[in-house]
Amino acid sequence: MSGVTRLVELKEATMSGQRHLSRRTFLKAGALVMGGVALNGVPSDWSKAQATPTTGAGETAKVYFTSAITPESLIRIYEALGHPLKDRVAVKISTGEPGGHNFLQPALIAPLVNKLNGTIVECCTAYNGKRLNLRDHWQAIEDHGFKAVAPCDIMDEFGDMAIPVNNGFHLKENIVGKHLESYASVLILSHFKGHAMGGFGGALKNMSIGIASTRGKTNIHTAAVTTDHTKLFSNLPEQDHFLESMADACKAVIDYKGKENILYINVANKLSIDCDCDSHPHDPEMADIGIFASADPVALDQACYDAVVHSPDPGKAALVKRMDALHGIHTVEAANELGLGSRRYEVVSLG
Repeated sequence: MSGVTRLVELKEATMSGQRHLSRRTFLKAGALVMGGVALNGVPSDWSKAQATPTTGAGETAKVYFTSAITPESLIRIYEALGHPLKDRVAVKISTGEPGGHNFLQPALIAPLVNKLNGTIVECCTAYNGKRLNLRDHWQAIEDHGFKAVAPCDIMDEFGDMAIPVNNGFHLKENIVGKHLESYASVLILSHFKGHAMGGFGGALKNMSIGIASTRGKTNIHTAAVTTDHTKLFSNLPEQDHFLESMADACKAVIDYKGKENILYINVANKLSIDCDCDSHPHDPEMADIGIFASADPVALDQACYDAVVHSPDPGKAALVKRMDALHGIHTVEAANELGLGSRRYEVVSLG
């Protein structure tokens, strides 16, 4: 049994005894301005589904969108953000568990990574797959084609380091790959999709779990109970505590690097209910949506979540069920509460 399969079983068993939220009242949270633009797979009246934002939702953030999923559109949406990342740029992606096939492909991301003179960065996992140890992880990076298109760095290859979490929910520190200190700026380039533990994975998950080392991932997954990955499955916390711990970890990264030095892009394609850490993911049941980008990770993940929920595509059902059964939107809620961004947003369509 794979580590990810075990995660699914444990989390679904845990959630069966907890609250099962439908679409929750996230509809109270987003204020989306579409200007009548119809998005690919998203209704033109998407904004009408949004109610008055909750207290503390924050100022309205800009979220850029294009329905075209191409290398050219990826560069275009990055440039639309109007805030070029400078100097030593880390591009944080998921390199994908061997056996999986939904991760962002090198051909899609390479032109943008090279434009930034960037380095593709990753950290080792905390489950018994093919990216837990360095030899296998480097082999996966090579086999998946990333080494052929850009410099790559497993940031915890030579150790990790603790960065503080100030006034978080559960964590006092976030343990990240030591090489994070080598980069001046970070592009969080995420594949938006379902996730067996978080409900969905986007910018916040990629910045928290993705930048954490093996010990750090365990720390987040257990809400600071242990950093020993062999004890992770026996120390799973309440679901919301895990999601809040991801928000804590994001706060640590943003505080450490400075929010002006981090940008976020989510590619909503190959929308499986499973993450790229799964070696046998379910095939997507809904159509691709497009690329979203923002300087605000909270607004970005909220917008992607909303885009799935309000899509007219009947294939969305399985993904919506996965997201809501695991209360995935709570990571966004928690990050908003920590002041990491706004749940109110305006979509700027690039076509």
